[in-house]
Order: sequence, then C-alpha cells, then structure tokens
Amino acid sequence: MRNLFILIFGLSILFTNAQEDIQQRIDSIVENGIRNGAFPGAQVFLKKRDKILVDKAYGYHTYDSITEVSLSDLYDLASITKVVGSTLAIMKLYDDGLIELDKPFSHYFPDWKNHPKKSQLTVRELLAHQGGIVPYIVYLNKVKKRNGKLKKRWVTNTPSDQYPTKAYEGVYIHKRFKSYVYRKARRSKHSDKTYRYSGLTFLMIPEVVERLSGKDFESFLKENFFQNLGAKELLFNPANQLPIERIVPTEQDSLFRKSLTRGWVHDENAALLGGVSGNAGLFSNTRSLLPILELFLNKGTYQGREFLKASTIDTFTHIQFKENNNRRGLGFDKPMIENDTLSYEDSYPAPLADLSGYGHSGFTGTFFWVDPATELIYIFLSNRVYPSREQQAIYDLNIRKAILYEGLKN
Repeated sequence: MRNLFILIFGLSILFTNAQEDIQQRIDSIVENGIRNGAFPGAQVFLKKRDKILVDKAYGYHTYDSITEVSLSDLYDLASITKVVGSTLAIMKLYDDGLIELDKPFSHYFPDWKNHPKKSQLTVRELLAHQGGIVPYIVYLNKVKKRNGKLKKRWVTNTPSDQYPTKAYEGVYIHKRFKSYVYRKARRSKHSDKTYRYSGLTFLMIPEVVERLSGKDFESFLKENFFQNLGAKELLFNPANQLPIERIVPTEQDSLFRKSLTRGWVHDENAALLGGVSGNAGLFSNTRSLLPILELFLNKGTYQGREFLKASTIDTFTHIQFKENNNRRGLGFDKPMIENDTLSYEDSYPAPLADLSGYGHSGFTGTFFWVDPATELIYIFLSNRVYPSREQQAIYDLNIRKAILYEGLKN
C-alpha cells in the first residue's frame, strides 16, 4: 500500500511539473508575441481530455499598458462567426429537417434562382467553399465617394424610418442597403466549381435562417444555443449590452469610422448590415466560446442535454471535397490534406493535428481548434489588428500554430 501511495504521489508530481512546463512554454510564446508587436494582449485556453492546461489572460487592451486584459473581457471573433454563428444555425436547421445539404442554395434563397450558374450551387458546395464564389465584395467602396466621404444615398448621421440600421455611433444605413448587398452578390463574378475560400455566401445565411425558422438570426442562436449553453457573453453588438470598458478595442479605423473601433464589429460588411451578420459580428471571451466547442467535441451533447445529433456533428466536421484538393468541412476549417507528411512550416494548423480535427481563424487575430483524437480544445483571442490591420507579426511568428503544437505534443 505504501509503495502504491508513493507511485501515485510521484505521478501527481510529474503531471504537475508537466502542466507547469507547458504553461511556461505558452507564456513564453505569447509574451514574445506581445514584445514583438503581434498584439497588445490575448486570452488563451487549452484543455486536453479533462485537464485544463492553460486558462489565462495576457498583456493589455492596447499598447499604452493601462488596462490589463481580464478573462471576462470580450474580443471581436471576426470569421469565427462563420462557425459559431452561421454554421451552428445551419446545423440546427439540418438537424430539424428544414434544410438539405445537396439541394441548391437558391431553393432557400430565391434571389439566386435566375442566375445561370449560382442557381445550381448546393448548400454543401457553398459551406465547403467549393462554389467558385468571389471571396469578398468590399461594400464599403460602394457607399464611399472618391473623396472618401460616405454617400448620403446610403448613409446618414441620424436614425429614421428610412435609415434604421446602426453601423456605428452616428452612422445609420438605408433600409434598402441589404437588398443592394444581395443584388451585388448575385451579380458577382463566378468561376467553375473550384475550392475558393469565400465569405460572401455567409452574408445571406441570416436571411435563410429567418425564412426557414421564423426567427431572426440573433434570436435563433440565443434561444437554441447560447442561453442554454451558458454562453451568455457570446454576443452581437456588445456595446449595446455591456460596459464598454469590458470590450477590447479592435482598431484605429482610418477607412470607415475614423475613430477607435470598440464594441462594434470590425468587418465593414458586417457593420453595414448592422453588426449582425453571418460572416462576422460575434464577440466573446474564451469562457463563453468554450461551451460551443465542448458541444462540438461531445458530438452535440452538453452537460447531458442533446442540442444536435451526433451524426450532424460528424457530417459537418468531415472533409467534403478531398478529390478537389479541398480540405474544408461544412463551415469548418480542417487540417491540410496529408498534414502528417508536411514540415512544421507547411503544416496546418500544426504538426500532430489529427485529420479528424476542425476549427477556424478570424482576421482580428482569433482562432479555435478541436482535436477529437486527443480531446483537445484550444482557443486564442487577440486584437492583432490594433492599432492597424497592417500588423503582420502574428503570422510571421506563427503564434497560434506554436501554441497548438505545444498542446498536441504535451
């Protein structure tokens, strides 16, 4: 019995030392990023099986080093919204038999029915970025004059019945602008069915969700997922709901808002749609994002309650068009095809990432990954676009990859 106690005690010390070791290595990676101007601060969460390896806030809101980052502060998730917003909603509609993956998207979004090519693109192809859709339309350029001023046709400084949509403080958008967005998307350039990452279709997903469910996009997500999962601070337009001091500034915007963007979505297309969009718009901290990722890892179940069928999770997180050299799932990003044969530099998201894994990144400096093979959940939140989106050090230093790699090899 005494020998058994010594063995257990020894193993506990080894585990504690290993946990402290990975914490120190990740501290070093993040702090090096801060020193080199990759971001002023960050939140990092890393869990493997039942052990939380890292749950920590680093640095400050901005480089003035005044406000330290807290674990309760919120970051702009950017394109992670495509998964924990749009894809999650489509998964629920699919689960409930309200949408079929191999039907044309135009069946659910009739605006595309008369387009010679887009009318035949399926929901599956579009969610997997296999539709050859143009990656992005800069709608901001459509509402700006050559001198940089905003066109009064679309934008005004005060709300009214004609301009009800708030894009930012003192910026209101015409009620017909959404129709204009859809029209430009329908007329956009289109290539053959090839892998081409595109956020354009995700602008239309909230409309599809509302038509099929009878609820607006934001309410649908809250009622079916966020509220019951305890993800209470996974929010659109948090400036309307929380003290602004709790929201990490995103960028000193010189293109559109001409001020510090804080609490309002950074992505201009999402902003012009009122901050509630399928391509971007959600804000969160690691704690409110975590229940969604645990739901994915647990095959649709969270704390004993089924939110989605296990088969739905499997379908959406599975690679869809491998024969086309397309690594994507439905909404989800996946590891590079043959990732296990690639060098550290060429691998994605990191060496040792199992092909069953999935996740997504965000332009503002955010990332999450779920690795079912090791039961790993990883979240990285930052404002790497502060003070400017020209900041590239997060990519040059491969910070998000380096942390994930530490978690996978631990």
